[in-house]
Amino acid sequence: MGIWDKIRGELIDIIEWTDSSSDTLVHRFERYQNEIKHGAKLVVREGQAAVFVNEGQLADVFQPGTYTLETKNLPILSTLMGWAHGFNSPFKAEVYYCNTRTFTDLKWGTKNPVMLRDAEFGPVRLRAFGTYTTRISDPAEMIREIVGTDGHFRTEDITDQLRNLIVARFTDILGESKIPVLDLAGNYDELGTFVKNRLTPEFAGYGLELPTLLVENISLPPKVEEALDKRTSMGVIGNLSAYTQFQAAEAMAEAAKNPGGAAAGGMGMGMGFAMANQMGQAFSQQQQPGSSGQSGGAAPPPLPGQTQFYLGINQQRVGPLDLNAIKLKIQSGEVTGTTLAWKQGMENWAPASEVAELKPLFDAVPPPLPPQ
Repeated sequence: MGIWDKIRGELIDIIEWTDSSSDTLVHRFERYQNEIKHGAKLVVREGQAAVFVNEGQLADVFQPGTYTLETKNLPILSTLMGWAHGFNSPFKAEVYYCNTRTFTDLKWGTKNPVMLRDAEFGPVRLRAFGTYTTRISDPAEMIREIVGTDGHFRTEDITDQLRNLIVARFTDILGESKIPVLDLAGNYDELGTFVKNRLTPEFAGYGLELPTLLVENISLPPKVEEALDKRTSMGVIGNLSAYTQFQAAEAMAEAAKNPGGAAAGGMGMGMGFAMANQMGQAFSQQQQPGSSGQSGGAAPPPLPGQTQFYLGINQQRVGPLDLNAIKLKIQSGEVTGTTLAWKQGMENWAPASEVAELKPLFDAVPPPLPPQ
């Protein structure tokens, strides 16, 4: 610091700081040899706080306002320096201005995918990112724990540490919540609130406050998203047989527009009809019910005069079965009175013991043997 700075420090009796940056958290007011005159004016603007430090010890903290620096305005500093009866000469002290406004649009995100177990998809890897805001809530604690003797402390000096805290707590909460991957988008607000509440005391340990934390996106790896898109496309298509017929019709329309001649158009139409016919037959065969759920052809009709029933066993439809087959299953214990049954002509499934044709079969079952 040159001679002009020394002279200016002796002449200037106003201590103030105007912030021209957008990322300064703490700024140290520079004076020659940190000398401050008795009766100097201290100006603390809105969104600021001034902290006096004497030989490494925190002293007085000033909130927004204009102050005349005297013994009565500096009670802690007066005690530290032994001003029992006041003073009139310059004194030495460091003045730190803390920017207490809210810093917005700070980013957080996972550097590496988070491994989780999903109930539907199994092991999955997720990435997440979002934004948060922060502000200095305790200037003295901020200087004591983070700033130290740094004369110009910016947001970039602490955002890496804050991001690591957010990612760690977010990962833990996401794993504990066990929310299905497909339901995460409906729980962004709740996740942000939980993470914010978990981090509040940790931010307070740095003299900071966490007003808001937003979860903007949680995503799967690109290849998994592609597979999910294909699965969604299948759901949108719905009836694959009808879709195939529609595609064949579209192919025929395109073939009719083909300038290569009627022969080519006829060949395209024939191929389209053949493909639609074959795939339609295949799907209709797979959709017809069989006695054990197997495909490969329609089940033969029942013999004349026999009543055929379908039964719901182990969440599977079994049948058609005649009365003799059902009687054997009752005797083996595979079918009970609560087993659901249905036959052609019934509106809904009903317990087997309530069906008129099946009720006598349960009466014919012998009771269990008495104990030995």
